[in-house]
Amino acid sequence: MKSVLNRSVLLGAVVVLGLAAALLLGSAVIGNAPPTPAAGPTGSAVPASFEGPATAGDLQGAVTSLQARLGRLPGDWRAWASLGGAYVQQARITADPAFYAKAEGAFARSLQEHPHGNEPALTGQASLAAGRHDFDAALDLARMAVDVNPYGAAAHGVLGDALLELGRYDEAFEAFQRMVDLRPGVPSYARASYAWELRGNIPAARDALEQALAAAYSPADAAFVRFYLGELAWNAGDPEAADRHYAQGLREDGSFVPLMVGRAKVAAAQGRTRAAIRKYTTVVGRQPQPSYLIELGDLYASLGDRTKAQQHYDLVTAQQRLLSAAGVNVDLELALYDADHGSPKAALRAASAELRKRRSVFVEDAYAWALHVNGRSSEALVHARRAQRLGTRSAQFAYHKGMIEKSLGMDDAARADLRRALRINPHFSTLQAPRARRALEDLGPTP
Repeated sequence: MKSVLNRSVLLGAVVVLGLAAALLLGSAVIGNAPPTPAAGPTGSAVPASFEGPATAGDLQGAVTSLQARLGRLPGDWRAWASLGGAYVQQARITADPAFYAKAEGAFARSLQEHPHGNEPALTGQASLAAGRHDFDAALDLARMAVDVNPYGAAAHGVLGDALLELGRYDEAFEAFQRMVDLRPGVPSYARASYAWELRGNIPAARDALEQALAAAYSPADAAFVRFYLGELAWNAGDPEAADRHYAQGLREDGSFVPLMVGRAKVAAAQGRTRAAIRKYTTVVGRQPQPSYLIELGDLYASLGDRTKAQQHYDLVTAQQRLLSAAGVNVDLELALYDADHGSPKAALRAASAELRKRRSVFVEDAYAWALHVNGRSSEALVHARRAQRLGTRSAQFAYHKGMIEKSLGMDDAARADLRRALRINPHFSTLQAPRARRALEDLGPTP
């Protein structure tokens, strides 16, 4: 399941390279070729509105400093915009959506003090809308920011994020390329990497992240990039390489929770269940994101401990309610969770609501899976195919499509897709990977 706080991973200060580097690297990072056929990694990486420290402690220090400044200079509209950006990052780094309301107030105050030409506040509001999964609003606000300052790299980054989540990929990739051209560095190279990953070009995605690593001048930046290098390796079915990146990232910044999650899922994949449970327990104690709670609940379920699994699933429900109350749209995440955990009707309601708003490959996949668990597999296959329109190498997408084909009696196609899922990443899900293997056993060998 994708994290409910999508784009939740923090980024540190942006490294500004010189014009020569922009000319040398910028035009070649994303490429101009149209997307090839489809599936999907974990989600785009990088908030761009606040360029500041990435660790929780440093963020709190920045907030305290900004608050002190605003106590002395309450009309400082730039400081209000920076404070709002810091609150958005605090929401992402702590999984506490209460910070979104604080961010909203800070951006509003910035615009009150400086209502015209306030690009930082508009970009921040766009990032806030994206954090709440209101991507139409994020798109409108990012366009307003770009209109104010066409050379603002951060605004182009958030513009690309919104377009990507709405399924408007060609436009999103153009926005990311523009961000790279304007300001090559960790935020822009990370987005370039994701653009390549979505299109199934893993070597190019890795190269872009290596450029980001070279541009990372703080430990927090390096940890951020190491996490995504680990995710590339994990999604390609190489847990050992993934673990090396996660471990190195934690040596750079031991507070970066996604790296701890990476090491936990590697431990589970390697059969070190006690270590995995211990690591996951530490993670959810620090940051009870629904996706992390689900992973731990699913691990307990795979071990036959339904009581502990249910305890964590109950926490997921509570967290989803908190997010909804804070204005975060969680329909996509609810659809996948409900489909996989025995609530097919609720899954279809949530997926249908999201499909009416946007047609990203992730939404198409979730809608296909929700249709399938409701016995509507013929319709589901249409959307499962659409989910693969970019050519993304996703074990989850291949698994969903294979199971849908199996239910329709399309045995050869089902075998091919289920084998592909396990070939891409044999550990893609604690619950679903074993089901893929059982489904292949049921299908038997190719006649």
